[in-house]
Order: sequence, then structure tokens, then C-alpha cells
Amino acid sequence: MSFFSLGTWQIKRLQWKLDLIARVEQRVHAAPQDVPVAANWAKVNAAQDEYRHVRLSGTYLYQYTSLVLASTELGSGYWVMTPLRMDDNNIVWINRGYIPTAMAGQFQSATTKTSDAAVMIAGLLRISEPNGGFLRHNDPSAQRWFSRDIEAMSASHRLTFAAPYFVDLEAHSSSSLAEANEYPVPGLTVIAFHNSHLVYALTWYVLALMVAGAYFYVWREDKRLHAQRSSRQVS
Repeated sequence: MSFFSLGTWQIKRLQWKLDLIARVEQRVHAAPQDVPVAANWAKVNAAQDEYRHVRLSGTYLYQYTSLVLASTELGSGYWVMTPLRMDDNNIVWINRGYIPTAMAGQFQSATTKTSDAAVMIAGLLRISEPNGGFLRHNDPSAQRWFSRDIEAMSASHRLTFAAPYFVDLEAHSSSSLAEANEYPVPGLTVIAFHNSHLVYALTWYVLALMVAGAYFYVWREDKRLHAQRSSRQVS
């Protein structure tokens, strides 16, 4: 009975996962909305906001750029993370895109590139990735990043009033991946959800059937032996 209950629970989880995927697909392809304001930052969460299509404007703070180890369809390299100061002085970190490992030196946090030009951008809202990667921890003091830990990156650069989320810059409509060797390459967000609930459900149901079959076999054998003993007693 417990195996059957677990199978049914996995079916419910499957339906939940399919609903989540449908909601995310709707968010990604919806018209961009303004990013959540500071008053609503505490309410931002993965279930309601991850991959939401958003827009914002402000000025890049290139001198605080951080590089985060990345593995993409273009190969291994780094995500170029640069904070954007908006008109209200709050900061949102922007994943400007991918660069190959050989270009890391051009985008280090010590870069002298500065600009007061305001930009208007759009992309997908992402939730901070604290602590680091698998078996690898971020090292803020050395500016070695294995995950996009927004709180830690902000603290390492002494940036205050930074949003707890970041934005993956969307692909430029006029360019393809690494077209004309333009880096960073945006628009490489991978939207994927691990969904093995149906396999788990079938596994639990099969186990439930096997247990039921075992019980039936034992019951049938017990009944057969009982019948044999009864016939011997009669004879």
C-alpha cells in the first residue's frame, strides 16, 4: 500500500512540474515588465519570478565586473557579471553573457572601462546562486566565482542597495551567437527542469505490483498446502 501511495504522490508531483514548466514558458515569452522594485525584493522567489521577462535601464559599473565560471553550448569560459545602477540608485547585477577563457583578462574586475551612458536592456530574471558550484566554493577575496552569488559579489565590491536577483541579458536581435566575434555573447540561458516523476511513479507502482504478487503467491501456496494436509487427514 505504501508503494502505491508513493507512486500516486509522484503522479501529483509530475502534474505540479508540468504546470511549473508551462508557467515558465509563459513568463519567458511574455512582454518584458519592469524589474521588481526595492520594496518588493523580499517577495522575489524562484517559484513566482524565476525566468520572468523583465526590462530595466541604468548605467553599467564596469569597474566592478566579476567573472563566473561557465559551461555553455559555446564551450567553457566565464559569465561576465556587471552591476547596473538604475535611476533610483539601486543596483541590479546583469549577466552580460559568455566569454571564452582566453578573454578573461580583458574583463577582469580591475578593468578601466567606464561609461556614463545610460542603457536600456531586457532579459530574464534569475535567482541568486549562493555558496558556489559542486564541491567548489566561491572565494570572494580572490574574485574566484563558481556560481552567481549576488549577495557575496555585492559584498566583495562593497556595493549596497543591490537586488537579490540578477538578469540574464537577452540575445541581441541583430546578432547570432558570437557573430562577428562580439563578446560577451548574451542569450545563452538554458531553461531546463529535471523531470523524472513519471519514471519514479512507474517504479513505485511496479514495486507495489511485485509485493501484491508476492502476497498472492504466498497466499496461494499456503492454501495449497492447507488443502494437502486436509486431504491427508481425511484419507
